[in-house]
This record gives sequence, structure tokens and C-alpha cells, in this order.
Amino acid sequence: MEYPIRQNLIQNYDDEEEEEEESDDTESHFLYVSNAILSGTARLNILLPTATILAFTIFAPLLTNDGVCDSLNRWLMGSFVALCAASCVFFTFTDSFKTTSGRLYYGVATFRGIWTFNASRKKPCVSSDYRLRCVDFFHALLSLIAFLAFAGSHIDVVGCYYPALPRKVTNTMPLVVGFVVSVLFVVFPSKRRGIGYPFLLHKEALYSRC
Repeated sequence: MEYPIRQNLIQNYDDEEEEEEESDDTESHFLYVSNAILSGTARLNILLPTATILAFTIFAPLLTNDGVCDSLNRWLMGSFVALCAASCVFFTFTDSFKTTSGRLYYGVATFRGIWTFNASRKKPCVSSDYRLRCVDFFHALLSLIAFLAFAGSHIDVVGCYYPALPRKVTNTMPLVVGFVVSVLFVVFPSKRRGIGYPFLLHKEALYSRC
């Protein structure tokens, strides 16, 4: 009589352990996704090329005259925003690879593979890994949206183009856009290691070694 009872107790204990392990795995996965989303939401510029963000931060006060604009300032700032937006899209298509000697090559992804900037004949082992895909254009669109949200909420840009806009809107917009873009970057991660992007966005090195 004692043996079945003991067996049932052992079985129940094993079931509880399995449920605890499953809950721990689910919780750890949830925490990882939450941290990834919140980190992107807190710093929207992480999703953008550092060189573009640095240039915009430096020149925005100069081109807008600290938010006190005339028609020339608006034209110059508009042209600069368009240039920075094009830069964000361009850097999305950049990638890199390493050769057997350990030398790092940067280039632009094309439909045939990667085109290196120095016109070198060096190519990665598997060229198909560096071809343009539909997801690259999706990432370019996300990068463009993220930059426009970042630039549009800049205090000098707001003072130059729409000074009557409530402060609550300019404070909230980057958080909302950052949250949505971060979720999409987590769900559809980028495999490219381009120029100017922090390595925080990449889990694994995709460098090619022959």
C-alpha cells in the first residue's frame, strides 16, 4: 500500500520540477525580450548610425540658429535632415566581412553580393549571405522612421518648424516610435554588421572566414 503512494509522490514532485523549469525558461525569455525592447525605447539613437546622429546633434543648433529660424535656416535644416535620412538608409545596406588574414572589409550589399568600398577583389566565402533581401528594405524603412522621430523631436527643430506644438507630444513621440521600432527589430533582427551601428544590436558575429 505504501509503494503506490510513494510512487505518486515522486511523480508529483517530478511534475512540479518540470513546471518550474518551464516557467523559468518562459520568464527568462520574457525578460530578455523586455530588456531588448526597453533598451531600444530608452535610447532611440541606438537604432541609428552613430555618425549620422553625431552630425545631426552638432549641426542642428547651428543650422536652426538655436531654434530661431528664418527662411534660409529652414531651407538649410530641411536639406540637412534629408541628407541625414538618406545616410541612415544607406548605412542600413552596409556590411562587413573578414578574410583569413583577419583584415576587415566594409562594403555595400547588392543583389549579387557585397561590393567593397576599396574596389578590392576580396570576397566573402559565401557571397549569397551578403545579398540584398526584402528584410533589408524593411530595416531601412525602420531606420528612416526612427531618424525622423529623433530629428522631429529635437528641441531646435521643434522651435524652428512648429514651435506651437505641445511639449507633451515631442516628449511622447520618440518613446512610442522607439517602442514600436524596437519591437520590430527584435522580431525581425538585422544580420548585417554595417558601418556606424553599435554592436549591441547584434548577437553573433557574421564575419566570413575562408
